[in-house]
Amino acid sequence: MTLQWTAVAFFLYAEIAVNLILCIPFISAQRWRLVFSWRIWSWLSPYWNKCFFTMIMALIVLFLDAVREVQKYSGPEPMQDAKVNPNVYDHVHMKLFRAQRNLYICGFSLFLWLIMRRVVTLLNQAAVTLENSAGLQAQMDGAVKAAKQHQEDNLMLKQALLEEEKSMSAKNQQLKLEVEKLAGQLKAAEDVVQKSRAEVEAMRRQAKGLAHEYDRLLREHHQLQNLQSAEDKKDQ
Repeated sequence: MTLQWTAVAFFLYAEIAVNLILCIPFISAQRWRLVFSWRIWSWLSPYWNKCFFTMIMALIVLFLDAVREVQKYSGPEPMQDAKVNPNVYDHVHMKLFRAQRNLYICGFSLFLWLIMRRVVTLLNQAAVTLENSAGLQAQMDGAVKAAKQHQEDNLMLKQALLEEEKSMSAKNQQLKLEVEKLAGQLKAAEDVVQKSRAEVEAMRRQAKGLAHEYDRLLREHHQLQNLQSAEDKKDQ
């Protein structure tokens, strides 16, 4: 195996290890987000995209070279030479095996390189989503708590209004009874006043009758005095 394919193989092993570590279930997305927020990653972030696309281009070139090698050693001409010379047959199959091996290594390296970037992106998105959901959950809990508090306040207000309504009803009933009592007393007072007026009117009539009778008796008394005086004068 040449140096370049050895490097691609080690790169593939490293990708497998990193992807397995990223897929460990007991490491949460928040912890990975903390790891990704280290200062070293912020320092490497300006070069990350360049490195990513450079590796993609290099792996694509190596993949196309491996495809070319596979087509080269699986064509009809090498097979015809291999049929003529048995030593060439073993050499051609060895070259074909190495080309196919390199093709698989390069293809899987390219595939895992894309998968690793996608996994890192999804972990960041999952961490952000969890943080947002935690914030939304806190807001929801606050809203539910506020709604319960408002509901309790409304119940207390309703109870206070019902008690006040009952108190007002009792007061109104008491006032109604007092008004009825006062109305009865007023009616009794009016009856007493009317009775007093009737008695006063009767006494006034009686006094008027007595005055007439007194005047009549006074006139009769004067007449009698006049008659008695006249008789006294005759006797003299």
